[in-house]
Amino acid sequence: MNAVLQYAVQGLAAGSFYALAALGLAIIFGVLGVVNFAHGAFYMLGAVTAAVLLDTLDLTLWWALLVVPVLMFVFGVVVERLLVQWLLRLDPLYNFLLTFGLTLVLVELVKQKYGVSGLPYKPPDVLRGRVDLAGVVLPRYQLFVFLFSVAICVLVWLVMTRTRVGMIVRASTEKPELARALGINVGRWVTPVFGFGVALAGLAGVLAAPFRAITADMGNNFAIILFAVVVIGGLGSIVGAVVAGFMVGLVEAFGQAYAPTFAQILIFVLMALIILVRPAGLFGRKEATA
Repeated sequence: MNAVLQYAVQGLAAGSFYALAALGLAIIFGVLGVVNFAHGAFYMLGAVTAAVLLDTLDLTLWWALLVVPVLMFVFGVVVERLLVQWLLRLDPLYNFLLTFGLTLVLVELVKQKYGVSGLPYKPPDVLRGRVDLAGVVLPRYQLFVFLFSVAICVLVWLVMTRTRVGMIVRASTEKPELARALGINVGRWVTPVFGFGVALAGLAGVLAAPFRAITADMGNNFAIILFAVVVIGGLGSIVGAVVAGFMVGLVEAFGQAYAPTFAQILIFVLMALIILVRPAGLFGRKEATA
């Protein structure tokens, strides 16, 4: 039982990365209709930026959790204004190709600047070591990641459901046609929503920095899993992205524990099964599959 609990908590900690990043990806797709293939690259940039800030300015993890999302938000706004906005009225395939090309450029730039061996990152001393919870021994940092990510997801949920701005963004995400019919200028929210989605990806990257190899390619596999998460949860569904993120984390953790060879495959088996039962995903709209 202790082993099962340990794998479960590890899975929830891993799923928190997917939940945070997939939340941003779902919002971007819902409001803009953009399949943002560069989301994994933004996640990578968050981790790289945290490592660079630690090395050059000695900014610890606590500062990075505040500074990096702001920097990534600004970067996302610039990307949307300079590149994405010009293709919004065209076939979604064009933005997919644009973000795919942007991924290649960002990955190559990081490789040219910092190499391929990876950047070091040390977590604060208070988050090192392990903690014993009723006989379940867990890395202290993984426990922090889980609690912090849950807090962020709850905070985003409160903003989305309890504030006027959140309700407008949620309406634009889940029912954009109805939102326009009610007089909401959906286009006004395009730039900040894209920046917010990029900021969440960057925040997930900061959380990953202390215990995952910080390399230019770290976002490639992550992006593939993210798209599986979004499909499982339902394209454009904010709640679905979070729920599916934690589900995928659990599947991955138990897969690595009991069937390590098939751990990654199990994620896509889960996706295929859910699509067979619910083509729009767990919380997706039927029209999303049309």
